Amino acid sequence: MKIFKRNSIGIIIKYFILIFVGFIMVYPLIWMVGATFKSNSEIFTSLSPFTSKPTLDGYKNAMNNYGGEINLLKSMANTYSYVLPKVLFTVISCTITAYGFGRFNFKGKKILFALLISTLFLPQVVMNVPQFILYNNFGWVDSPIYLPLVVPSLFAFDTYFVFMIFQFLRGIPRELDEAATIDGCNALQTLVLVICPVLKPAIVSCALFQFMWTSNDYMGPLLYVNTPARYPATIFVKLSMDADSGFDWNRVLAVSLVSIIPSLVVFFFAQKNFVEGITAGSIKG
Repeated sequence: MKIFKRNSIGIIIKYFILIFVGFIMVYPLIWMVGATFKSNSEIFTSLSPFTSKPTLDGYKNAMNNYGGEINLLKSMANTYSYVLPKVLFTVISCTITAYGFGRFNFKGKKILFALLISTLFLPQVVMNVPQFILYNNFGWVDSPIYLPLVVPSLFAFDTYFVFMIFQFLRGIPRELDEAATIDGCNALQTLVLVICPVLKPAIVSCALFQFMWTSNDYMGPLLYVNTPARYPATIFVKLSMDADSGFDWNRVLAVSLVSIIPSLVVFFFAQKNFVEGITAGSIKG
C-alpha cells in the first residue's frame, strides 16, 4: 500500500511538472492569439492574453492589399504552390537515394555516401552566392513556378532527409526484399510495395519537416522572388511591418497567426507518425 501511494505521488509530481513546463512553452502562442484582439497600445500593457475591449481591427488590416498586388490569402496560396511540390519531390528523391545506398552495393558507394553526408556541414549561407549565380544564369530567378526553390528537391538536395531515411532503412530486415524478389518484384516494386509502407513513419517525418521548414523559409524567396504578386507568406509578414504606415502590432500578430495555421493543422494531424519516425530512426541500426 505504501509503495502504491509512493508511486502515485511520484506520477502526480511528474505530470504536474510536465503540465507546468508545457504551459510555459505554449503560453507565448496563447498570448499571441489573445494579442491579435487587443489594440496596439494595450498589447504592451499586460502579460494577460485576455482583453476587456476585444477588437477585430488586426484581422481586418491583415487582409489589406499592398500596392494592389499582394494580400495575405494570395501570399499563402503562393507559398503552398511551391511548398507542396517541394515536399513531394523531396520525399520521392530522398527515399530513392536512401534506398540505393542502403540496399545496393556498387563501386565507390562508401566514398559517394561520405561526400553526400559531408554536405551536412555546409551552412546554407555559404551556398547562397554560387546558387544565385547558377540559377540566374539558368534564367530561373523570379520564375513564376519558383524553379530555384523546387528543382533542387528533385535531386535529394536535402541531405538530412536522406540520412534520416537511410538510418530507418537499416532497421528493416533484408528478408523482406528477398521475399519480394521471390514473389517476382523488381527493385522498384520492392521499394514501392514493400519498403515504403514500413518506412511510413520516416517518410511522414521527412514530409513534415520539409513542409514546416519550407513554409517558414525567408531567405530563399527573398533571393529568388522579385515580383510582389508572387511573394510568399514569409515575405508578406515582413511587409505587414511597414514603417511608413506604422507598426500595428495587432495586424502583425494576426498576419503571423493566420500564416502558421496550415503548419499547425498539418503537424497535429501527422504528429503520431512524426513521433514514431523520430524515435524509431534514432534507435535503429
